Amino acid sequence: MIELHNISKSFGNHHVLNNVSAFFERGKVNFVIGRSGSGKSVLTKCTVGLIEPDLGNVEYDGRNFTAMNLNDRKSIRQEIGMLFQGSALFDSMTVEENVRFPLRMFSSLGEKEIQMRAEACLERVELADTGARFPSECSGGMQKRVGIARAIAMNPKYLFCDEPNSGLDPQTAIVIDQLIKEITEEYQMTTVVVSHDMNSVMEASDTIHFVHEGAILWNGDRNQLLKGGVPELESFVFASDLMRQVRQNQNQP
Repeated sequence: MIELHNISKSFGNHHVLNNVSAFFERGKVNFVIGRSGSGKSVLTKCTVGLIEPDLGNVEYDGRNFTAMNLNDRKSIRQEIGMLFQGSALFDSMTVEENVRFPLRMFSSLGEKEIQMRAEACLERVELADTGARFPSECSGGMQKRVGIARAIAMNPKYLFCDEPNSGLDPQTAIVIDQLIKEITEEYQMTTVVVSHDMNSVMEASDTIHFVHEGAILWNGDRNQLLKGGVPELESFVFASDLMRQVRQNQNQP
C-alpha cells in the first residue's frame, strides 16, 4: 500500500497541492481523476519522487520514502513499475529488448534468466510471438501491452499508469483496462492510474480519488461515484452524454 500524508507543493506563488492525504490499497486499481491542471500529475510525481513535496511525506508499506536519501530510495524504486502515456518504448530496440531493458539495468539476473523473464512477461500480455518486432511495427494497443510487459518485468509491488488508454480505440482500451486489472490482482500490486477517461474508471477502478484545485475533494468506489453529491465531481463525471445515461440507468427501478 501507499500512503500520502499532508502533501503540499507550490511552484513560486502557484499552489498546486494543498495538504493532500490519500491511501492507495494493495491488490487494487486506485484511480486518480480530475480535470487538466487539477494537480493529479504533480501528485503522482511527488509520490514516485520525481518532484519533492514542500510539506508532507509518502510511505510505501510503512517506509517513509520522502525522508530517504537518493541512495536509500533505490530499493523502493526497483519495486515500482511505470506505464507511460505514450508507452515510451525505445524505437531502436525490439519488443523483447525493451522488456529486457529494466532487468539488465536494475536486476542481478543472468542473461538466461533475463531471457526467460522477458518471454514470460510477453506471454502474459499475449504477445509471445512478437519479441523480434520493433515498436514501429506494432499497433498502438500492442505498444501499450509491451509497455505493461516491461513494467511488470521486475515483478513490482507498485504500478503507476499515466493515461494508459490515451490514443486507443474503445475496444482496445477495454482490453488494456482489463489487463491492468488482471495483473494487479495476480501480482497483488498497489496500482495507481492517473486518468480523465470515465470509461476506464467504470471499467477498471476499485477505488477513485477526485482531485480538484490541488485537493482530494472526494474518494470512493464506482457505485458511490454514480450517486454524486459533490457538485464539482458531478460536473466532471457527468459531462458526457454516456455517463449521464449510465447514471440514469442505475437509478431506474
